[in-house]
Amino acid sequence: MRTIILSSFVTILSAVAVNAQDLEQVKKTIDAEKFSEARKSLKSMVETTPDKGKNYFYLGQVYLALEKQDSAKVYFEKGKVTKDAGHLNLIGLGQLNLLEGNSSAAETNFASALAIAKKKNTEEQIFITQAYLKATNPDVSKALAAAKLAVASDPKSALAQIALGDALVANKNINDAYVAYRTAGELDKTSLRAPLQLAIITRNAQAFPEALKAFNDILAINPSYGPAFREKAETNLAWAYAKKSLFEEKIAAALEDYKKYMSLTDVSTDAKIKYADFLILSKKWKELEAEALAIQKLDKVNPKVFKYLGYAYSENGNPDGAIKSLTDYMTKVDAKKINGKDYLYLAKAKLATSMDDKGIISNQTKFSEAISDLTKAAELNPNLNTEFTEIGIKLYSGKAYLEAAKLFELAVKNTNSKSYSRDNFLLGNSILFYAESKTAAQKASLTAEFAKANNAYAEAIRISPNTQDVYFYKGQLNRVIGTPEANAQAVLDYEGYVKTVTSKGETEMAKAAVKENLFETYSFIGANYATTDKAKAIENFKKAAEINPNDVFVKESLQALNK
Repeated sequence: MRTIILSSFVTILSAVAVNAQDLEQVKKTIDAEKFSEARKSLKSMVETTPDKGKNYFYLGQVYLALEKQDSAKVYFEKGKVTKDAGHLNLIGLGQLNLLEGNSSAAETNFASALAIAKKKNTEEQIFITQAYLKATNPDVSKALAAAKLAVASDPKSALAQIALGDALVANKNINDAYVAYRTAGELDKTSLRAPLQLAIITRNAQAFPEALKAFNDILAINPSYGPAFREKAETNLAWAYAKKSLFEEKIAAALEDYKKYMSLTDVSTDAKIKYADFLILSKKWKELEAEALAIQKLDKVNPKVFKYLGYAYSENGNPDGAIKSLTDYMTKVDAKKINGKDYLYLAKAKLATSMDDKGIISNQTKFSEAISDLTKAAELNPNLNTEFTEIGIKLYSGKAYLEAAKLFELAVKNTNSKSYSRDNFLLGNSILFYAESKTAAQKASLTAEFAKANNAYAEAIRISPNTQDVYFYKGQLNRVIGTPEANAQAVLDYEGYVKTVTSKGETEMAKAAVKENLFETYSFIGANYATTDKAKAIENFKKAAEINPNDVFVKESLQALNK
């Protein structure tokens, strides 16, 4: 009997050892982002050793990586009642809480897990750090606090140092993050994640050649480490956007690297979806359409297919297909997953169907719907301002000025945009050019638009005080408004134009367009001072006469003032 018991005990120990060894291998598989392979292994491990809570936890994490939250929840719930490390699954449930925006429930789950954990809770704090960082609304301060506790629990844990580095990056403390990743690499010479994160920091500092070398160094150690190819792809993509002259070259390299990443990780639907995301960034719309249709054959129910088809159809000249696909996508997914770009592409498709071949708006209903979608896009992602500007310029060029103004209004919501000053200038111009041909009665209904235009010009001047044309067109706007108050403001605007131009010297003032604007400016200022300040009126009319001595109005005005 004793022999049988001993034999059974040895068998159990052997199973534990094998399971532990299997889990370590699975963790490496997860780090290499071979999620389908990891899922298969973990499912087998859960079936053979159903009392191991860690297996359930990691399986749940894999499902989260694959954006399958419902499946993740199933395994976290099953895992939390296991005897061995079941408490880790409470952290998984807390992570789900954060993804759902329920921070209170997450705190409760984390606290319950920590209450069960051993005194040395390094692993738990690492997982809590990751949960806060991966939340729908990341709590970077709590992530950093958890990461520091992980390091304090075990200063020699490379994984704790990596968690600290991740939290420091999220807190925009790049220098200390670099130290943490470097320390992780020193603690675990076999870690590929630590040098990968260091190379990403280098890439984000726009040191693209150095970053690529660092990724290649990682691949020299392990040519099958997929994440290094993905980050190489991201680096070439960033380089393409940073230097337009290299765009095609670097995009081609990025796509090649990403294909290698796919071949080394998953060739599943999930990997194809990630590749489709990359094609969007690469602006390869024909390829995106083909990829989306290929994904649709493999997975007919995946709603992301409709999103990709919508984007591709919008860019490939099939607006009706884009509207249908994106509408299907938006009705099939949780509203929280719909982002600014989704509304942007839906709006672009509707805009295309609202205009005729000459760019004239022929369907006001579709146009209004498009503006509504663009407004939602701006609310969700103000950084799409360049897209709003591009559409606005197209409408502006087609002389659809009031419609263009609506786009520039959306563009200037991003006050940090590089084109913020120009967009304000174009917003002012759009309203000016729309209003200048209107009757007095029509202008009376444009009070709100005139205020927007004046504010837009003022913002452009504040940001770029040496841009002379803004002063001139602001003066033109106030002349169009035509009230006594507006005319007084126009004088100030024109005086700003004169001051800005003259400060640039004779070369600038000698330009034909500038001379024409100066003549108009001096003539208007002179006329407005004629009844209030005779000396200023004469001074400005004389300057106008120097530019065009034959102008009848200027000559007659000077004669009248000199009597």
